Amino acid sequence: MSKIFKAACVQMNSAAEIAPNIAAATQLIRQAAAAGAELVMTPENTTLIEPNRAKSLAKTPREQDHPGLPHFSKLAKDLGIWLEIGSMPVLAEDGRIANRCFVFGPTGEVVARYDKIHMFDVDLPNGETYRESNGVRPGEQAVVVATPWGGLGLTICYDVRFAYLHRALAQAGAVMLSVPAAFTVPTGQAHWHVLLRARAIETGCFVFAPAQTGEHAEGRRTYGHSLIIAPWGEVLADAGDDPGFILAEIDLENVQKARGMVPALRHDRDFKRPQNLMRAASE
Repeated sequence: MSKIFKAACVQMNSAAEIAPNIAAATQLIRQAAAAGAELVMTPENTTLIEPNRAKSLAKTPREQDHPGLPHFSKLAKDLGIWLEIGSMPVLAEDGRIANRCFVFGPTGEVVARYDKIHMFDVDLPNGETYRESNGVRPGEQAVVVATPWGGLGLTICYDVRFAYLHRALAQAGAVMLSVPAAFTVPTGQAHWHVLLRARAIETGCFVFAPAQTGEHAEGRRTYGHSLIIAPWGEVLADAGDDPGFILAEIDLENVQKARGMVPALRHDRDFKRPQNLMRAASE
């Protein structure tokens, strides 16, 4: 298959009920496929954004009962596309939620799953507080998906701040990285573009970042600006603030060009960790 193809990132404003979110995602996925996208990706929490922890747990089905699974499987098959649902929260075996990404092949099969590894436990300057780890079970396995065009490394939202994960994905064969997200407005304004461009530059990968946008249940707000970024760090498409989708032509020859100019992925060296100065000072 050609190393040149079209990819799309869907930008959504997901609500606190699953069915309307599936319908909204489906409409945008169909539009992206009609525009020529062969790989379509949706944001984190595509099927549910419910900030209330008790309500979120009550509304989250087990994977085998999730209506999104057969729906998006059929949609991928009907459209003949590769489809990544950035995440569909599912109820894990231990009673917590797994923030799980699903990748569907063009025959409708689930070819990969990825559970978000890094939990968003932060206190922002504007007073917003998040403790994702209180209700979400962190994943333990990094994942690279074999696609017809090359390896696609899977991450979710807060994972973007951990460069070692993306480096490991690239060194395991990823030439593309996906970062579906529901970024807050303060952190998005400060860090979204620069972090994603850094991950592209460090790894020599294309980066796809489909995002949530706007105001959600209980006043939660997300930043938007879904991005498609080239391996040299250029922003190829930016979705701005409104729901919709962005589309870009992906030429994977640019991965080899970028890595050929700066082959940093081959330059790892073992080193001794520095002494912990804070610990030393207290002894």
